[in-house]
Amino acid sequence: QVQLVESGGGLVQAGGSLRLSCAASGRTFRRYAMGWFRQAPGKEREVVATISWSGASSYYTDSVKGRFTISRYNAKNTVYLQMNSLKPEETAVYYCAAGNYYGDYDLRDYSYWGQGTQVTVSS
Repeated sequence: QVQLVESGGGLVQAGGSLRLSCAASGRTFRRYAMGWFRQAPGKEREVVATISWSGASSYYTDSVKGRFTISRYNAKNTVYLQMNSLKPEETAVYYCAAGNYYGDYDLRDYSYWGQGTQVTVSS
């Protein structure tokens, strides 16, 4: 079992930056691929970025490429999402999740989820 707790959300102006963190409990963290997802009001939850268990491979949805960076520090059981040049339409609750393969983008492939952290981007 893995328990996940996100932090780092908040209110930021358009063009600003935020760094989200996801702290995991349990010694099995390093076995899991990790993903960041987001859900805007009235919309479905969508994948933002994923990273392999080793950190060597990652995936980004097209809209965040070049602006967001996912990383992980297995020694601290933590995964990060650095978000730069944020846009108002990226206002959402951001979730981290643990799964088996970083190439999986379907929510159903991720077994463990955090409670989410709110990111609000003002125009």
